[in-house]
Amino acid sequence: MQETVVILDFGGQYKQLIARRVRECNVYCEILPHTTSIEAIRAMQPKGVILTGGPNSVYAADAPSCDPELFALGVPVLGICYGAQLMAYLLGGSVRTARVSEYGKADLMIDLSSSELFWNVPRETSCWMSHTDWIERVPEGFTVTAHTASCPIAAMEHAERGLYAVQFHPEVVHTPEGAQMLRAFVRDICQTSGCWQMPSFVKTQVDSLRRKIGTGRVLLGLSGGVDSSVTAALLSRAIGKQLTCVFVDHGLMRKDEAAEIERVFGEGGRFDLQFVKVDAKERFYSALEGVTDPERKRKIIGEQFIRVFETEAKKIGTVDFLAQGTIYPDVVESGTGGDVIKSHHNVGGLPETVSFREIVEPLRLLFKDEVRKAGLELGLPAALVNRQPFPGPGLAVRIVGEVTRDKVRIVQEADAIFREELERAGVDMGSGQFFAALTNMQSVGVMGDARTYAYAVVLRAVLTSDYMTARAARLSYDVLDLCMSRIINEVRGVNRVLYDLTSKPPSTIELE
Repeated sequence: MQETVVILDFGGQYKQLIARRVRECNVYCEILPHTTSIEAIRAMQPKGVILTGGPNSVYAADAPSCDPELFALGVPVLGICYGAQLMAYLLGGSVRTARVSEYGKADLMIDLSSSELFWNVPRETSCWMSHTDWIERVPEGFTVTAHTASCPIAAMEHAERGLYAVQFHPEVVHTPEGAQMLRAFVRDICQTSGCWQMPSFVKTQVDSLRRKIGTGRVLLGLSGGVDSSVTAALLSRAIGKQLTCVFVDHGLMRKDEAAEIERVFGEGGRFDLQFVKVDAKERFYSALEGVTDPERKRKIIGEQFIRVFETEAKKIGTVDFLAQGTIYPDVVESGTGGDVIKSHHNVGGLPETVSFREIVEPLRLLFKDEVRKAGLELGLPAALVNRQPFPGPGLAVRIVGEVTRDKVRIVQEADAIFREELERAGVDMGSGQFFAALTNMQSVGVMGDARTYAYAVVLRAVLTSDYMTARAARLSYDVLDLCMSRIINEVRGVNRVLYDLTSKPPSTIELE
């Protein structure tokens, strides 16, 4: 049976980061709501349980809690921040408002260096605190294992019962020894083997898909994005030509991407499947004509995609399963936990006239970085697997104002030059988003002794870890100068290049 660590969510903002750290230890984990019954948790036979942080006070009337029997399951439990306070409270300790709230970096002193949780951690280190309440008195049998200047009980444990708690956040990079602490808990205390690796995941999923689908037919809307591409590759390995992929080319993709997708998935490509490409560029351009409002553009593109997909699905005939590239953050954000199969259900605005028995989501257990690893394991080109994030409405949200064929051409060409020069300069584009966009501004310029009146292109480069916040990348001026020169000389219709220095917030990453 697969080794699993259960993460109970109490509303902590770092829950996905905890899961990522556990997966980095090559141990599978699932995030479940704190309301999950003790019977359901026991049935999963977890190797350990982690309680997340959260914004509440354990004494509040509506404070999230869990069944105290959780601590008697016979498996190790680690409480983090609110999870630590809840453990203390439910087991007979006391929690109260701290004399001094701690937010940010704090110096951590390890009081019990023999603690297995702090194995190989320096006696003096730093950690990231974020709390108003603290543990005032530990439950009976517990030992204080660490403190800070403002928090006398920064960590506690009852090693014989396998119960551990930390007031700080080991999952964030600001706790430099945090990864080691989590590894000690997950691998050593929980006694896991660390066998959660991509080759085994791919094999397990292929076998599972074959059993589930049998001789049925599967339909997948292939956008060309990482998630849908990996989904197609995985299903192809499992069921071959029982899979039909419909790729709608709306004319709003990056330069040469539509051709690349057809090379990979189309006839003579790398995968054994049925590939249907629909050239709908004229349909989309026509629908977008005269439209300048960003939200209207998004809605039009979504509606047109559904209508085209609906038409192609009718041509295919009976479909038993609809495949989706849902990944684990989508599952967590929708509030679902565990292996939920949605059946006889329209998802994400798909047309009601497309009938199917069930939805299959073979990537629903993976985070984005794991999806990329799976793609490489399945033989997808590295350039496709590691491609830059791309908005669902495509280049329409990188063109301010009305979308036209000529504007799309400008953005495609400028964007290709920008990314090409960044790659040539050795810029790491894996930690953010790098692209060219088109303003709705035209200005006077001089080119070849002649007056011009042309558009201004904006280069956008941001660094981010979660896409909730982002800051402008500090690119070399020489690189930017080269990009400017090439774009103006090679892209017809541009006479000005700008670099966007705005962070998020206050701006968004995309222009529209």
